[in-house]
Amino acid sequence: MDDALLDKMDQACRTSEEFTKLYYESLDKRRHQMFRLYLDNGVLVWNGNGVTGKDDIQKFYQELPVSDHQMNTLDAQPVLDAAVSTQLTFLIQVSGSVKFSNDGLARPFQQTFIITAQGDKWKIVSDCYRLQDAMFK
Repeated sequence: MDDALLDKMDQACRTSEEFTKLYYESLDKRRHQMFRLYLDNGVLVWNGNGVTGKDDIQKFYQELPVSDHQMNTLDAQPVLDAAVSTQLTFLIQVSGSVKFSNDGLARPFQQTFIITAQGDKWKIVSDCYRLQDAMFK
């Protein structure tokens, strides 16, 4: 593996830790600021509900019950330059548990982000969140 790719992999790991900490703190405690984390034309798919554009994403988040997320796993990797026209972009995958105020039950979730550098900030291009309910009870 060449040094440039190793550097990007290290940066993806550091960035993903910082970014997910900010994301889940914002989602759980400062939800009114979530729009700041998305590109203007960012995409969110939340448990099958698709929303496009940071303003509509903000409205969607405001309607969700209060949440408390705990991350269990985190994985990140750079997206190859050929796929993103040399724009610095990372794929982040998270799993954990969440409690919503309307039921208080801890439920497993999976989330996948694609984030890209925009100036000195990281912005979400695509965000897919899925609750992982048991298939059989």
